Amino acid sequence: MSSQSKVAVITGASQGIGLGLVQAYRDAGYRVVANSRSIRPSEDPDVLAFAGDISDPAVAERLIAEAVASFGRVDTLINNAGVFTAKPFTAFTAEDWAANIGTNLAGFFFITQAAIRRFEAQGSGHVVQISTSLVDKPIRGVPAVLASLTKGGLNAATKSLAIEYAGRGIRVNAVALGIIKTPMHPPETHAGLASLHPLGRLGEIQEAIDGVLYLENAQFVTGEILHVDGGQAAGNW
Repeated sequence: MSSQSKVAVITGASQGIGLGLVQAYRDAGYRVVANSRSIRPSEDPDVLAFAGDISDPAVAERLIAEAVASFGRVDTLINNAGVFTAKPFTAFTAEDWAANIGTNLAGFFFITQAAIRRFEAQGSGHVVQISTSLVDKPIRGVPAVLASLTKGGLNAATKSLAIEYAGRGIRVNAVALGIIKTPMHPPETHAGLASLHPLGRLGEIQEAIDGVLYLENAQFVTGEILHVDGGQAAGNW
């Protein structure tokens, strides 16, 4: 998957999985446009850091426009930016609703529209959503209906877009994750979180990245929700 001419746009790219994806795509020869609200400039001339709130339609449009202006094209969009809020259903607030809908759905919708317009002009492109296995297998001790609502919407949109654009050289996929060992999970929570997976451990950031890279390479795969979750979605646990 090495081609210096190709360009990937990655949201939520300042830390964790997003930061790892930036490096992985650079290692594969891609130039990268990396976005988050507070991302810092990169010393790598082939990484354009673009700060802004991806839920803002104007930011989404500018992000794709800047990618084309700087690097001449866009080949892959990874919708990695996300908010996860776990609390009892009746405890969710209007602010929780706005944050989850804004980042998880609006943050997918507007930039994906802009990217697909570009892909149509090129006759090729790939979109990947980062989702969660909680959509398929809710966990009694993890009440997170807003994650199921928003990420479930992404799963459905992934399949719908895959069919809509299959004849135009555009693939659309998603990676549904279990719990990944990122900075958002303090070390003292790891043992309890590991027990939620049949494999008995947390996923590593590299394992999430490997799922995305598999889909990037798998040219005959579209409309796929790839579970990288330690067996979580396979059955009751």
